[in-house]
Amino acid sequence: MSLKATYVTGVKWSATSQFGRQGIQWVTIAILARLLVPEDFGLVGMTTVVIGFLALFKDLGTSAAVIQRQDLPEELLSSVFWINVFFGLVVMVLLYAASPLVAAFFQEPRVVPILQVLSTTFFISGLSILHQALLQREMAFNHLAKVELSATVVGAFTGIGAALAGWGVWSLVFQSLAVALVTTVLLWVFSAWRPKLIFHVNELRSVAYYSLNLLGFSIFNYFSRNADYLLIGRFLGAEALGYYTLAYRIMLYPLQNVSAVLGRVMFPAFSRLQKQLERFRRSYLRVAVGIALVTFPLMMGLMALAAPFVLAILGERWESVIILLIILAPVGLVQSIGSTVGTIYQAMGRTDWMFRWGVGSSVLVIAAFVIGLRWGIIGVAAAYAIATGLLAYPSFAIPFRLIKLPVRKLAVVLWRPLVSGLIMGAVLSITQHVLPEQITSAQQLALLIPLGGLVYFIAIWGLDRPLLLDVWNLAKSKS
Repeated sequence: MSLKATYVTGVKWSATSQFGRQGIQWVTIAILARLLVPEDFGLVGMTTVVIGFLALFKDLGTSAAVIQRQDLPEELLSSVFWINVFFGLVVMVLLYAASPLVAAFFQEPRVVPILQVLSTTFFISGLSILHQALLQREMAFNHLAKVELSATVVGAFTGIGAALAGWGVWSLVFQSLAVALVTTVLLWVFSAWRPKLIFHVNELRSVAYYSLNLLGFSIFNYFSRNADYLLIGRFLGAEALGYYTLAYRIMLYPLQNVSAVLGRVMFPAFSRLQKQLERFRRSYLRVAVGIALVTFPLMMGLMALAAPFVLAILGERWESVIILLIILAPVGLVQSIGSTVGTIYQAMGRTDWMFRWGVGSSVLVIAAFVIGLRWGIIGVAAAYAIATGLLAYPSFAIPFRLIKLPVRKLAVVLWRPLVSGLIMGAVLSITQHVLPEQITSAQQLALLIPLGGLVYFIAIWGLDRPLLLDVWNLAKSKS
């Protein structure tokens, strides 16, 4: 297939995997929530903080290097495989040994055996990291979707079965183990590549610069994205963190889904275009406007309907979330497009630029959080929005230099979805204020969400009909 057809097919399979897994996970959580007590989820939640951080080191950035490289000699592949296995073993041993320290920090001794068992997932995953990267490089997202959905289903049955058998918190642990084990086995089934007893340090050195810069960026990005939680929890308390966390997750949820679906397909696709900059630029702008077509109205709608949404879905006790959603919605709008630039750095092999940007932007964002603390969670959210606005232009201008793309060309393709979203938001706000007071929040949502969709469709149809037709033709094209 052509790259365009391959990309469209990859997006469809990636979307199938993403939304299929989420559906299964939500059903599983709903069932387990009735079989387990909140304490069980809390114990696993304590381990998740540590495991999430250590997961940054599981492949040292080698997967991205394998996807980006044009040539892949067998010596490099086998060397990368064995180094991944080695580090998976090292992380497993370190986590096993450090589990008493983690338990002491949380003052919860029951965390020790849970962490020790879950540490084995790093070794299990280390056996298949390269196989997953090779399938992604080949854009075999049909195989990846089958692997991920199958592992999620097996994990769900394992967790629910263990919970029914009365295993308590261990049902959640066994669920994670089952997902890791099934994923590794199926990745070996679907990938034809097999490792050889070869290990060349020089081959690893050829990707070390790329991989370690990417790892450095991931570490700074991790702390930048979690600093607000840490600061609010430490200085403002659990209640304030609860409001902020929920607002942030609501804002991020649709963006994570769009990014997860498109981002994993963009990287291998753009890596093939690293020496064809004209095609790269066209493809990038097309993806960016496609994302904007979905996320811009979602964020504008969230901002306009924050009050009825929170009151109808969450209840009056979460009323403090309303102002946070209004502040954070523009952040989500910018980040929905900003999240795509990482693929430019990676595809063009300039993770050193990516690392430097990560360091500089993280310092500014964390400083903004510290300043905003004086005004509570609203101050932190506002500071985040201001920092995002200040970083918006350079966050695009710097990576665009790699593909010789002026920022104004991005603005040219994004202004129509933006204006359409603003029109929709204005109509929703005006309509909301003229509705009778006796209408409930749920009734407002039932009326205003369809109205917003209709207004946005009419606006974008009038401003950019060819874009809608193009997206429609891509969506209905056969895989």
